[in-house]
Amino acid sequence: MAEARAELRGEATRMDAVKNRERILDVARVAFAEDGAVSLNAIAKQAGVGPGTLYRHFPTREALILAVYRSEVTRVADDVARLLAEHPPLEAFRIWFRTLASYVRLKHGLGEALHTAAVQDVVNDAYAPVIAAVGTLLRACAEAGSLRPGLDPDDVLLLMGFMWRVSTDAQGFARADRLMELAITGLRP
Repeated sequence: MAEARAELRGEATRMDAVKNRERILDVARVAFAEDGAVSLNAIAKQAGVGPGTLYRHFPTREALILAVYRSEVTRVADDVARLLAEHPPLEAFRIWFRTLASYVRLKHGLGEALHTAAVQDVVNDAYAPVIAAVGTLLRACAEAGSLRPGLDPDDVLLLMGFMWRVSTDAQGFARADRLMELAITGLRP
């Protein structure tokens, strides 16, 4: 009986730990976007956990930044299937690239931590799911006849990079949409 209670306590603790980790990541994502220099103690406070809980999950600032980065890349890449289920392929393409641009702007807000040699492997690993997502979108668009077949996902990603280089005001977003339509015109059959 005591073993069963201990096992249940352990399971509840693990579930609490998972919830705490996710809450910390959610708060950190927003906090880093607003202020790349935000303190980890401020993040812990906003997440409603103590600093010790934050440091148990993320022993360094870099570890938290990388966890946010991985989480966001996975979320953005995994969203392709949902978008294709809810929208025609070319509209899904537009929506996905707008979302990616928003994410890349956040990534830039995460500061220099993503540019150190120690984390370059993590950043490089994140490229594969993004390229796979672009490939899925391109195949769907080609099958629908809205973009020509055979486009290289790496080339298209590089081409669409303008979207995260425009200003983040209304004029910049309007410019990104105009440029996206120019790029799509060049990608049509």
